[in-house]
Amino acid sequence: MASRAATDLLNLEDQFTAEERAVRDRVADFVDRRVRPNIAQWYEDAVLPTELLGEMAELGLFGMHLKGYGCAGRSATEYGLAMQEMEAGDSGLRTIISVQGSLAMSAIYKNGSEEQKQHWLPKMASGEVIGCFGLTEPTAGSDPSSMSTTAHREGEEWVLNGKKRWIGLAAIADIAIIWAKSPAEDGSGEKVRGFIVPTDAPGFTASVIGGKLSMRASQQCDIDLDNVRLSAEALLPENPGLRGPFACLSEARYGIAWGAMGAARDSIETILDYAGERLQFGKPLAGYQLTQKKLADMTVELNKGQLLALHLGRLKDAGQLEPHMISVGKLNNCRTAIDICREARAVLGGNGITGDYSPLRHANNLESVRTYEGTDEVHTLILGQKLTGLPAFR
Repeated sequence: MASRAATDLLNLEDQFTAEERAVRDRVADFVDRRVRPNIAQWYEDAVLPTELLGEMAELGLFGMHLKGYGCAGRSATEYGLAMQEMEAGDSGLRTIISVQGSLAMSAIYKNGSEEQKQHWLPKMASGEVIGCFGLTEPTAGSDPSSMSTTAHREGEEWVLNGKKRWIGLAAIADIAIIWAKSPAEDGSGEKVRGFIVPTDAPGFTASVIGGKLSMRASQQCDIDLDNVRLSAEALLPENPGLRGPFACLSEARYGIAWGAMGAARDSIETILDYAGERLQFGKPLAGYQLTQKKLADMTVELNKGQLLALHLGRLKDAGQLEPHMISVGKLNNCRTAIDICREARAVLGGNGITGDYSPLRHANNLESVRTYEGTDEVHTLILGQKLTGLPAFR
């Protein structure tokens, strides 16, 4: 593969500290050793490589941006660089880290009691416990306020009923963070609340969604909740309402802004190698003006997206990152990455539709990445509201 430096037209390398580069390089080495040799077959067979989960935990990737409770406590920029390297391997494998850390662990970290944090987070950081995050429903995707999953008290227990869809890792998870509507304590209506649900609880069923054309080396599931009974301690006590899950989604969206650039960079690196060796009309493809224009255009957009991700990381580390800024990163970098991967596939010609080359796999995966954690339309409206002061979601 062409080196990472081959696509660094702006000398971005000098913007990172030695420690940041060390974190990035450890993850890149893991991807080179464990992911690249196998990912085409995992994708072809639609297999989630669960054997990697323990190794991810050993690298400190689960909840790596959280502090304390056995978590690595890395900076936002270090986390972003790690996600870029993971998605250079495969979006579905980066999603494992996002579901475990940015969603399930962050839900407990941001909304749980001290006892819940002490009990669950060290086990999740070590990979002993795998979590999932149940927000989306069959008829409530971009509008989670319309969820139909309910939770009500019966004596000292909570009883949950409803359905969730597109829930990553649910079929292998030990616990699920389930968001449900429950009567507000002050009688003012319903509030969305989070619950820590053991997946072996009676009435909890997770079914893997098959037939996917995207994210095939990962796992998304349907969840059915049929009178699932939980103790009072299952409730996440902090931040009732949608701000609870939305804070977790912001963490995941931030990681996507970095990760998408990994898929884009890997695609450019792939065609740099290919175009330098593939002969047409007596010389390498790389020697033709049209090919060079494609390479230049793609790499300029890559570097712009990487600069945006880095700026978001520095803002997050400084405590200055706002939700609309994350929307800029998620919206721009997903659109940019999918365009780069599609154009890279075109440079490969017919060979580009095989599993021997990564760009089309990346492009297919990015169709999901572009949709989850907020569609283009949702992020556009978030930015529109920021610009005008007027919400236009309805």
